[in-house]
Amino acid sequence: MIRSELVQKISDANPHLGTREAERVVSTILDAIADRLAEGGRVELRGFGAFSTRGRNARTGRNPRTGDSVDVDAKRVPHFKPGKELRERLNVG
Repeated sequence: MIRSELVQKISDANPHLGTREAERVVSTILDAIADRLAEGGRVELRGFGAFSTRGRNARTGRNPRTGDSVDVDAKRVPHFKPGKELRERLNVG
């Protein structure tokens, strides 16, 4: 599902909300999650899962096109851990 499909689904499920309001809802939620992760925090949505960040060490990588060595800086990357209810829904049957 892409962002526009999510907006449409929210708009369809809530007839009192127009497409613009649904877009604002989706943007607000995603921005809040991104802002919290940028601060180094964690976002937990009970029954769905938890978003956090993890650190990756600096390393030497390879350019796949040329084979040359490339230094890759240390960085933080987003991480998602699904909640118990989500895992159970995925593994039904």
